[in-house]
Amino acid sequence: MSENVVHLHKPTDPPNPDTAPTVLTVVPDAPPARPVPLWVRSGRAIKTGVTHERTRSTGRAVARHSLYTLNGGRIVTRRAWDGRTGSRYERMIRAAEAAGNLEAAEEWEERLQRFRAARHHRRMDLLHSPVEAAKGVAVGAGMSIGVLVALGVVMAINTGHVGDVITPLTATIDFIALLIRIVQIVWGPALTIAPFLALLALWSVGRKQQAAPNWALPANVRNGEGEPITPSIVVKALRDLGVPALRNAIKEMGDAGASMLGPIRIAGCGVEVDVTLPSGVATNEVQGKRRKLAENLTRHEHEVFITIPEAARTVRLWIADSGALDEPIGPSPLVTDETLTANYKTGRAPWGQDLRGDAAELSVYQRHLLVTGLSNQGKTAALRALALWLALDRTVQFWIADLKGVGDWAMFDGIAKVLIEGPSDNHCIQATEMVEDAVEEMNRRIEAVRKDPSLVFPPLIVLVDEAQKAFMCPAKGEDGRPYGGSKATSRYFMAVREIHNQGRAVDVLMWQGTQDPTDQNLPKLVREGAHTRASLVVGTESQAEMALGAKAVNAGAAPHLLRQGLDKGTLVVASDGIAIPAGQSSITVRTHFIDDEPAAEIAARAKALRDGVTTLHAIDRDEERDPLADVAAVIGDAARLRTDEVLKRLHALDTAVYREWNNGRLKRLLEEHGEEPKKSHGVMVVRRDDVARALANRDADGSASAAE
Repeated sequence: MSENVVHLHKPTDPPNPDTAPTVLTVVPDAPPARPVPLWVRSGRAIKTGVTHERTRSTGRAVARHSLYTLNGGRIVTRRAWDGRTGSRYERMIRAAEAAGNLEAAEEWEERLQRFRAARHHRRMDLLHSPVEAAKGVAVGAGMSIGVLVALGVVMAINTGHVGDVITPLTATIDFIALLIRIVQIVWGPALTIAPFLALLALWSVGRKQQAAPNWALPANVRNGEGEPITPSIVVKALRDLGVPALRNAIKEMGDAGASMLGPIRIAGCGVEVDVTLPSGVATNEVQGKRRKLAENLTRHEHEVFITIPEAARTVRLWIADSGALDEPIGPSPLVTDETLTANYKTGRAPWGQDLRGDAAELSVYQRHLLVTGLSNQGKTAALRALALWLALDRTVQFWIADLKGVGDWAMFDGIAKVLIEGPSDNHCIQATEMVEDAVEEMNRRIEAVRKDPSLVFPPLIVLVDEAQKAFMCPAKGEDGRPYGGSKATSRYFMAVREIHNQGRAVDVLMWQGTQDPTDQNLPKLVREGAHTRASLVVGTESQAEMALGAKAVNAGAAPHLLRQGLDKGTLVVASDGIAIPAGQSSITVRTHFIDDEPAAEIAARAKALRDGVTTLHAIDRDEERDPLADVAAVIGDAARLRTDEVLKRLHALDTAVYREWNNGRLKRLLEEHGEEPKKSHGVMVVRRDDVARALANRDADGSASAAE
């Protein structure tokens, strides 16, 4: 039998981990959370309910409709008061005096005197009207009874009953009694409903006038989406513009601040209004705050344009519908109408649309052209659209230098007699020589006109795209003269100046497109020589003045306020060749964009109108010309050409070599190789087959000489 031994003394040795007793730790439960007081929970619930969007919307709706009714009553009361008193005329007098327009103040004072005289006359008439009204009632009643009795007599004679004499009178009395009974029945409900109808009418007036604070208005109106431009909105925007003299003048005018405004006219995708500023307020003070004015009108800055018309102390505001200017305009008529033709002298190029949405058409007749702006904003596209239209006039000649050289003008191969494409200094040199050749052509025409004033020459468009590269070209010629630059020694600068001075007289015109204008890459004398100046977005106001001139910018032209990247193709144009509203010096045009593929199709139509133009792609002064090969080149695919046309094409090919050539010199050239010009329908012509045989004869002679 086993026994359990119980030790009565405490062991002194520390226990081993294996033999140590297990200790259980009891963790007490966390105390329960204290309950949130009822007043806190109630406050949170009330706050959530009050700040909830649905509650706020409901509160705004209640406040809005209540204020519509209240302010509608105020508006009706004021209208009634204005109709019964001379307060309206007094406000107009104060407004005219505040604006410094004493003539208008005298006119309104005269109207006030006439109103008071008419009112006095009406009040004097009231003294006599009761007696006259009583007489009128008595006479009317007597005549009515007489008519009824007479009618009864006629009825009695017809029926033979004497009692019918009073039948019409009795019927009239019964009808009046019926009306009285109807009124008695309706009168009670009408008295009950009338106040509600009156409140509804007042609410309608207030709602129409948006007579509530801005915070209570609907979200679309409060955010300016679709908000119509009204006289009160324009006056408030001007009052809050931050011009003290203007603000004080409007306050003195009272509610008649709208007297500054002309009629608000619908103009394309917006509205237009003339504002006559009060005395002491300059037009440039309003121009300088365009952004603030636009925001006061709940518009973006680019949606408000400020120009200065001819009238003194007047600014013209054009305010676009929200978002309208971000919508693209339609395609060019050049793309949609394949029957469209051009006429250099009398026609106008369909360039785009103005802000009113009307077609913006430009006349290029005897006008030098300059288009400038920042890079990649549509300068080449705007310039090319004009050239494509003009190419549809088969009489117009083109010499083109594209100093970007990425194929923007490639479709003019076969239209232009000279087409230089490339960005290098060598291409700039060739462009300069092309312009110098145009100067020689201009001088030749001028000399010919002196001898025979009846001569008319075909228009010659000398077009240089990216002309800033020509002005900045550092290369120098053999004589040490620089090709670029803005001094009198610069070959390109002086050639352009000469064409600007005299070219239009003989229809030699200079068209240039430049980037980011400065005094270095667009000298003052050159930019001021252009009759039509157009600018896309530029960086600064000083560049805007370079592009369009100080006069246009001071009158409101603001290409520097266009949005880079967003307003591509939007031009500010200063020219007498485009219809500009009276009193303005510029117009904003949103140009049609013609992509490369439709541009090539338009160019193909232009080529079909021409007799095979051979395009020269380079100008090399040092090469020896082969006259016979040049004759073959200028004839191209044509079966025959008149001798004078061959001479013109030779001259365009190399003015320096063929300047002195005439019919006799051309005839000798062909005779040297066994051929000569012949007549066709009485006109001397050069046949392609004859020139080919002459070349073959020359080559055969050359081979025989070499064999010997």
